[in-house]
Amino acid sequence: MTRSEALREDARAMQGDLVELRHQLHRRPEVGLHLPRTQEAVLTALDGLDLEVSTGTSTTSVTAVLRGGRPGPAVLLRGDMDALPVQEETGLDFSSEIDGVMHACGHDLHTAMLVGAARLLHAHRAGLAGDVVFMFQPGEEGWDGAGHMLAEGVLDAAGSRVSSAYGMHVMSAMNPLGQFTTRPGTLMAASDELRVTVRGAGGHGSAPHLAKDPITVAAQLVGDLQTMVTRTFDVFDPVILTVGVFQAGTKRNIIPDEATFQATVRTFSPQARDRMREASVQLCESVAAGYGVEADVQYLAEYPLTVNDPVHTAFAAEVAAEVFGEDRYAPKVYPQSGSEDFSRVLEEVPGCYLFLGAAVGEDFASAPNNHSPRAQFSDDVLSDGVLLHAELAARALDRDAAAAG
Repeated sequence: MTRSEALREDARAMQGDLVELRHQLHRRPEVGLHLPRTQEAVLTALDGLDLEVSTGTSTTSVTAVLRGGRPGPAVLLRGDMDALPVQEETGLDFSSEIDGVMHACGHDLHTAMLVGAARLLHAHRAGLAGDVVFMFQPGEEGWDGAGHMLAEGVLDAAGSRVSSAYGMHVMSAMNPLGQFTTRPGTLMAASDELRVTVRGAGGHGSAPHLAKDPITVAAQLVGDLQTMVTRTFDVFDPVILTVGVFQAGTKRNIIPDEATFQATVRTFSPQARDRMREASVQLCESVAAGYGVEADVQYLAEYPLTVNDPVHTAFAAEVAAEVFGEDRYAPKVYPQSGSEDFSRVLEEVPGCYLFLGAAVGEDFASAPNNHSPRAQFSDDVLSDGVLLHAELAARALDRDAAAAG
């Protein structure tokens, strides 16, 4: 039996355990950088394996290093663990038991798959030409958990810098069940936050000429920012700006002193990101001044572009197609406008991030998407996710060890 055949057989054999762990995590989701129950579940699931396990100091992260049977480089596999502040509406028999918190983005599957990959590779560690670092990360959903783990040395956990890194994200919609996809270069957008406070002078709603109305100016800015995006940025290097928060006033006949709004900004190139940082601030300040009010504008950098290394992407695509069949892999044509803090890992070391279709039912195109309170993810992809993780790590070690001579 070849190594690939043995890995496939062993991955399938652990499907029941993976489902049980995923359901356990789904019932008890946690948000942010501190996930004590999730960390405990991961440590329990890894107990008994010959791993070098450490936990974070600034977060409840878990880093586990598996030593291969032969000396060589190290590769990194990552799974994020945190949930979202969403009230679940799926009706599943393993629905969240925590009010207002849900694994609406599939990170419970990511965690279970990475546990499975650790178990699978541990069982076959004698044949590994190097080491594997398993990165169990909290705080992906806007908390920059990857940044925290990088600061604490996850890339050097094996004793030297990992030579490559791989990660995977399940999708509740857009992709058919069991289909892997990715692309070289920009895979996901950079994410930034625009915060604007317009400061005017309050007064009575019946006499706006005696006040300086910040609401009308803030509303004007919301529209002007959209116009700026469509009229000054190249449509083939797009920018997405969405205002998700707008706050002002306490009563309908009172003009307040201030109006504030917050927007998320998504860009797909460093050039567009730099231009947007300057142009959005300049627009808000200039328009506000034209109306005789002030605008306090903050442009806050969040996650950088997720950029796949072309060589490692070709490698990952080849592995997925060979292991699962060419019909199970489809090249991704366009980048995705979501963002991802695995981008920080890919800024430091070459690698590849992939997507895996986990839609429930055949109508994946109209299924509730990730982050929806009705998003569902199929358990059927768990063992396949484990197998691809393991194959990527084992084959990347073979490749990198051979290249090192």
